[in-house]
Parts: sequence; C-alpha cells; structure tokens
Amino acid sequence: MKTRKIPMRMCVGCREMKEKRSLLRIVKSPEGAISFDRIGKAAGRGAYVCRSKECLDRAVRQRQLERALETKIEQAVFDQLMEEIDAD
Repeated sequence: MKTRKIPMRMCVGCREMKEKRSLLRIVKSPEGAISFDRIGKAAGRGAYVCRSKECLDRAVRQRQLERALETKIEQAVFDQLMEEIDAD
C-alpha cells in the first residue's frame, strides 16, 4: 500500500512545522478582509497558526502575522481573532 504525503506548514507564532490539519489558517481576502479560513481553501493570502492563544499572541506581537499577510492588522481584527480562537 502506498503511504500518503502529509502536508506540513509552519506556524507563524512558534515557527514549528506541523501538520496542516492541526493548524488554523488566517487569510487576507482579495478585498483586504482578515479572517479565519475554516475549510482551508478560501481565496487570498494565508498564514498558519497553532490552535493556541499564545501562538496567535506571539505572531501578532512580533509582527510575524503582518509580514506573512503583507498588511497592517488593526487591534479590532486581532481581538476578533482571539475571540474566535476561544470559541474553538
């Protein structure tokens, strides 16, 4: 039987390579809106982060998320992302 390749992505917070399925994708849509991509197939530039507040906080504090998405992130958007991570 053939083994399947498991896609790996790097968390922008902790900088660790993990399975794509275990990470959350944050996407900047072509219109410029930033949100979580629940299915992982939304159009736009994406960045991956672990399912923890610490990784998301570190990614924003060190501006890694802004670099990955190539845009400035407002505090309101950051707060919304933190609320959504709490809901998961």
